[in-house]
Amino acid sequence: MSLRVAICEDSFAYAHGLQRLLEADGAFEVVAISQDAESLLRVLPQVQPDLVTMDLELGGGLDGAAAIRRIMASHPVPIVVLSAHAGRSGRFVAEALAAGALEAIPKADVRLGAAGDPRAAALRRRLARLAEQRTAPPPAAPPPRRPVPTAPPPPPRAPTDRPTRLRRTSVVGIVASTGGPPALRTVLGGLPPRYRLPILVVQHISDGFAEGLADWLADVVPVPVRIARDGQPLAPGVTVAPTGAHLVLRPDRRLHLDRRAAAGPHRPSGDVLLSSLAATAGGGALGIVLTGMGRDGAAGAAAIVAAGGDVWAQRPSESAVWGMPAAAVQAGAAALSLDRIGAGLTALPPGASGA
Repeated sequence: MSLRVAICEDSFAYAHGLQRLLEADGAFEVVAISQDAESLLRVLPQVQPDLVTMDLELGGGLDGAAAIRRIMASHPVPIVVLSAHAGRSGRFVAEALAAGALEAIPKADVRLGAAGDPRAAALRRRLARLAEQRTAPPPAAPPPRRPVPTAPPPPPRAPTDRPTRLRRTSVVGIVASTGGPPALRTVLGGLPPRYRLPILVVQHISDGFAEGLADWLADVVPVPVRIARDGQPLAPGVTVAPTGAHLVLRPDRRLHLDRRAAAGPHRPSGDVLLSSLAATAGGGALGIVLTGMGRDGAAGAAAIVAAGGDVWAQRPSESAVWGMPAAAVQAGAAALSLDRIGAGLTALPPGASGA
């Protein structure tokens, strides 16, 4: 049976080209084409799509992020953003992902005139996987700043009730994919502005959007946020991997951007980042695996556990997709709520530092 798709696109020609591409092999049926968000919201109850594709530059009174918030509040459905925004303007894409869109794909990657091309078939498979995901409103944004707890929270426990102690930590690695931006905002939003630990982030995101994601994060969390540069020293704050490069912590505690190693399913790879933390920081490494499809981060989580460090994973009920966190739990991670992950980061033992 075909998956039902609603297209929200103000260009009539583009919308019908996308319809031809999606319906080329019978996997999808386009059940609605709307030129603005208000029209889409009116037809959603009748057409009940399995997936919505949405441009961010629409006519009418609602911008892309506001429209996505409305959709997720009234008719939750997997939403994929098709956008021409990239670079610093990619912050609009980050806002859309934070509002509840599952993924963003550059329009340049969608070749409307080649519906039979292998890349078009790969795009249809990618959209089909996203259409099958459970959808729910993204986690609420945290208050601007949360007071630092005077005592650590109770030790987090894995599903097996295995206790996980809060260790002295020298570096934190966070891996996220589908549904990751709102989870990152929740985890990082309560940290104090002068948080002393370095946090390295791998977020799977399409080419051209990582810089916009970092700019958006810098606006919504109190800690400093930057894009990683090759050779920069490890420093407090949040450092985000750029697209197209593995982020590695070297033994001299400088960052390395590896654009040559095999990409595998993802580059940057969470496994590559977390494995480098295990090798460099040992028991001082803390890995965190958030929502996402697949298993990226699981091998790195196992390496950190074997080195004596800890790994936390986002619990199922709060994950847009529980594939990556589930694989991390199988590798030894403790499944925690986003609030407990954020509070645990804040309450890491006094004296822990990036030095």
